[in-house]
Amino acid sequence: MIIGKENIKYSLRNLQHRKSRSFLTILSIFIGITTIFIFLSFGLGLVSYINELTSSSSADKIIIIPKGTGAPGLDQTFALTDEDLDAVKKTSGVFDAAGMYVKPAKVQQNSKIIYTFLVGFDPKKSDILLESFNIDIETGRSLQSSDNGKVILGYNYQVEDKIFPKEYKVNDKIEIQDEKLRIIGFFEPIGNPQDDSQLYTTSDSIKELYPGENLSYAEIIARVDATKLSTIVENVEKNLRKERGLEEGKEDFYVQSFDDLIESFSGALNIMIGFVVLIALISVVVSAVNTANTMITSVLERVKEIGVIKSIGAKNSEIFKIFFFESSFLGFVAGIIGVLFGWGMAYLGGVILDSLGWGFLSPDFSPYLFMGCIAFATITGAISGVIPAIRASKINPVDALRYE
Repeated sequence: MIIGKENIKYSLRNLQHRKSRSFLTILSIFIGITTIFIFLSFGLGLVSYINELTSSSSADKIIIIPKGTGAPGLDQTFALTDEDLDAVKKTSGVFDAAGMYVKPAKVQQNSKIIYTFLVGFDPKKSDILLESFNIDIETGRSLQSSDNGKVILGYNYQVEDKIFPKEYKVNDKIEIQDEKLRIIGFFEPIGNPQDDSQLYTTSDSIKELYPGENLSYAEIIARVDATKLSTIVENVEKNLRKERGLEEGKEDFYVQSFDDLIESFSGALNIMIGFVVLIALISVVVSAVNTANTMITSVLERVKEIGVIKSIGAKNSEIFKIFFFESSFLGFVAGIIGVLFGWGMAYLGGVILDSLGWGFLSPDFSPYLFMGCIAFATITGAISGVIPAIRASKINPVDALRYE
């Protein structure tokens, strides 16, 4: 449907003459578009984060977690032992496995004390654990078997006033559980405050820091044949039940692939995105109704004007195009403004989240998101103007000229 240049100029003049009404119509649409843009940008950011995890080397890992009501390392009701680790390693399709200790730890700098988690693992198996969590050393080096009394810190410890007033550096000493441990490195940022404030040391060091405690694994992670994931998970469950003397259906542990964990997270994410988009769409529907009302009122105000135009030869199709263009143009302008506002607010939100340590929640600004929101706003405006445009095109010019 092509509209002539003169008709476009005529429509724009009419919109300019009715500035207040045009502004309110644009306002009602752009609020909905802004809401949609913000929610979708953060949703796409989470989807990108999940896709990054899915494409990482954690895809060939499975994780075994004991059942319990507390955080890993706190609830010892169902413990994973060295015997469990051996049972996992002996399972067909399992290439290697490693256990991970997780203990609550007191960390002190001068008079300030915080509590976080201390992770202990066999440095010879560090590749399994680091690949699983998709993190690398940013500064310093990895742990070695001989590194008793040494520790790697989460990213936030090297940032002043992030955790402690004074930042730490490689070769500094840090007080953990009333013992001084030497820092040999820092992990790159993960994107949430808990992970970025954790501590990592060797299995031997964690045993020395918690003397007399019967330590158990908070998790066992295994590298497996990725082509037979479901079969291997079943076999691991079978071997663990046999080793622990449990009947099927009465397991006191969970065995999951990282794909399963990501799929569960993705399902919850999709539900959340669908819910917020539904709320945003309701806002857009309200905007569409407001736009339709505006255009109907515009038609009623311009009945005589329409009669004059038709009396000098304008066709019904031209009248339809004029009003259809006006409503589409209002939607287009509202879409641009809504996208700009949405981008600004989402960007600011991302900066704030990143400064608080929740970097993985940052929004993703896909070009398709910008174009899609503008197109959606334009279509919303166009659809809202269809009925008023049809009504205007069918006005009888004789009746219109008599209209008061």
